Amino acid sequence: MEKEQNQTSEVNNNEETITDEKDRNSDIDNKKEEQTKEKSPEEKILDLEDKLVRAFAEMENQRRRFEKEKEEAFEYGGFAFAKEALNLIDNLERSKQILQNDETLKNSDALKKTLEHFDIINKDLISIFLKNEIKPIESLNKKLDPNFHQTMMEIEDDQKEPGTIIQEIQKGFTIKDRLLRPSLVGVSKKSVSKDEKSDKIKEK
Repeated sequence: MEKEQNQTSEVNNNEETITDEKDRNSDIDNKKEEQTKEKSPEEKILDLEDKLVRAFAEMENQRRRFEKEKEEAFEYGGFAFAKEALNLIDNLERSKQILQNDETLKNSDALKKTLEHFDIINKDLISIFLKNEIKPIESLNKKLDPNFHQTMMEIEDDQKEPGTIIQEIQKGFTIKDRLLRPSLVGVSKKSVSKDEKSDKIKEK
C-alpha cells in the first residue's frame, strides 16, 4: 500500500514539474514573440510620419474653419443691425399712409411737400443699404417663392396666374446672398363660383 501511495505521489510530482516547465517554456516563447514583434526603426519612423501628417491635416482643417468663421463674422456681422434698420423704412411707409389717409390734409401743399421729403429720405436709406449690399426683394407680379416671400392672404384674380404676387404688404430684403427678411405678400387665386361656394358651405 505504501509503495502504491509513493508511486502515485511521484507521478503527481512529475506531472506538476512537467506543467511548470511547459509554463516556463510558453513564457519564453511569448517573450520571443514580443521581441520579434517589436517594430524596426524604419517602421517607427513611418508611424511617426503618419502621426505628423494626421496632426498637420487636423491643424489645417482647424485653420480653414477659423478663416471661414472670421470671413462670415466680417461679412454678416451687421446682420442684426441691418434687420433693425429696416424698421426705419417701415415707419416711413406707415407715416406716409397715415398722412395720405388724413382727410384734413388731402390735396394740401403741406401734404405734398411732406410726402416729397419722405420719398427723399426713403431713397437715401435704400441707397445706403445698396452700398452695403442690402437689396430689396422684387415681388409684385412675380411668382411666389417660399425662399423670399411669405403669403399673408389670397386674393381672387382671374387675370393673373394663381400664385402670382399682386400685393406687397411689407417689403423684404437680402444681405449679400442671405435672406434678411421675407416679403409679406398677397397672392392671386382663381375666383370661386357661387355654386362652388355653396357646395363648400354644405360640406362644412
